[in-house]
Amino acid sequence: MTEQPIVATGAPHLPMVAILRGITTAEIVPVAEAIYQAGFRYIEVPLNSPDPLDTIAKLVEHFGDRACCGAGTVTTERQAEEVAATGARLIVSPNCNPRVIRRSLEQGMTVMPGIQTPTEAFAAIEAGAEYLKLFPAAHLGPEYVKHLKAVLPPEIRLLAVGGVHLDNMADFLRAGVHGFGIGGDLYKPGRTVEEVAELAELAERYIRKFLEFK
Repeated sequence: MTEQPIVATGAPHLPMVAILRGITTAEIVPVAEAIYQAGFRYIEVPLNSPDPLDTIAKLVEHFGDRACCGAGTVTTERQAEEVAATGARLIVSPNCNPRVIRRSLEQGMTVMPGIQTPTEAFAAIEAGAEYLKLFPAAHLGPEYVKHLKAVLPPEIRLLAVGGVHLDNMADFLRAGVHGFGIGGDLYKPGRTVEEVAELAELAERYIRKFLEFK
């Protein structure tokens, strides 16, 4: 699959995944477009959201190849197949299930399995994953990232997800993560499009500033 642009800075190895948990089909397009305009190129609708497959299908229809859109909280092969049927290209999981990873890759999708331990990380890599979602990252901390990165293959992209916000992003970046999944600090049910846009732009500016002065 051709790698999509990641952020407005053009940094090709810094995925920023917008996690839109709880979003509805009616609001997905304006919210996702606001996030896209801020620089996000990976957009995730968790499967425990209302009518997630319909919402993802609408998201895919709106963006086409402009963004890598798909589902989060994917834990079974059948769920991966259902998501693929919408035309989506992104599968994000809270856990490491090699069967889900392999089935998703067979369908040409970008896969981001959840891991905590080196054992889980290498099981995901053996199954074909190139992105790893460290979850919950805030609980494990930047120091844990340094130790984990010391043993991971250099081409593997590690994302910090769970409790990550502007106050601790820099510490995680210095520790070696390649990007973040941002959920509640970006979107929550009831938050307006304008509020989401402001938060998305703030996160993108923060990352750009860090990269400029790193």
